Amino acid sequence: MALAGPAQRPGVLVLRALALGDLLVAVPALKALRAALPEPLVLAAPRALAPVAALTGAVDHVVDVRGLDDPLPVELAGAPVAVNLHGRGPQSHALLAAAGPGRLVAFACPPDHPDGPAWVEHEHERERWCRLVRAGLGPAHPGPDPDDVALAVPSVAPPVAGAAVLHVGAGYGSRRWPVERWAAVASALAADHRVVLTGSAAERPDALAVAAAAGLPDDAVLAGRTSLDELAALVAAAELVVSGDTGVAHLASAYAVASVVLFGPAPPARWSPPPRPQHAVLWHGDPADPWAQGDVYGAALDPLLARVLPGEVLAAVERVLDAPRAPLRARAGRGAP
Repeated sequence: MALAGPAQRPGVLVLRALALGDLLVAVPALKALRAALPEPLVLAAPRALAPVAALTGAVDHVVDVRGLDDPLPVELAGAPVAVNLHGRGPQSHALLAAAGPGRLVAFACPPDHPDGPAWVEHEHERERWCRLVRAGLGPAHPGPDPDDVALAVPSVAPPVAGAAVLHVGAGYGSRRWPVERWAAVASALAADHRVVLTGSAAERPDALAVAAAAGLPDDAVLAGRTSLDELAALVAAAELVVSGDTGVAHLASAYAVASVVLFGPAPPARWSPPPRPQHAVLWHGDPADPWAQGDVYGAALDPLLARVLPGEVLAAVERVLDAPRAPLRARAGRGAP
């Protein structure tokens, strides 16, 4: 069930007009809001994310908002509560304030919004938004659990079940591990696993190049051929996920699937999966400065990501596949397919 469509008057208006991974790290905060505040909860986010928003069990409706440059639809005016899960302000604060909510829950941003907790630069994204929601809800409500990232399984059938999913794409060149290294990992895994390659339509040429170099058939390339709910179903049914620091890595966390995440330039101290034995992170940053990062939006491969080699990826794969699979927390069932 997708939740996009005409805007409806919200009980709670939440702004998170970002990408898939950004939505998934905000799931614990969304769940806490939905449990504590009046319905419906309307999420202002890209319409394309509606299938995954439905799986949270926390979102009643998605209104298509793809950034901060346009005003919110007039139907969203006057919400009793608006929550800024988008950023620290002032632009995101002003966008919500212009909709005239009864109360704005947001990080402090003087002079226009002096209330709210202080923004902490070096903080994990899940904990950041949970801390804001705790402050907004107050002690009368149970606080969010930052590790409660579980999603309901989509009702659509996965394209493949039990596969080793290699997500070879990334939104920026700084996060794109080289094709020849993906091919080395794919070739090694293909000896014992069914390997499929995912990515966007724009990333399909790279995925085809990986398949060719690894000796995989073209039908192993799912890049550009899956909808978002099919991608979620694929990950939920997977044996293993290997990816860069992308939304697919957070889907693996949501379904507690064995995963290896290649980090760089953004550090795992801010974006890592919940601490479970079946999730491994590979990061060559300075242990003395775990928050340091390079050019997240750069076109060239990040130097830290360039240090990650196929052999250590395969060693990490062995570890996570041998690890006991920690149980998912209670799945989000309300409002999900």
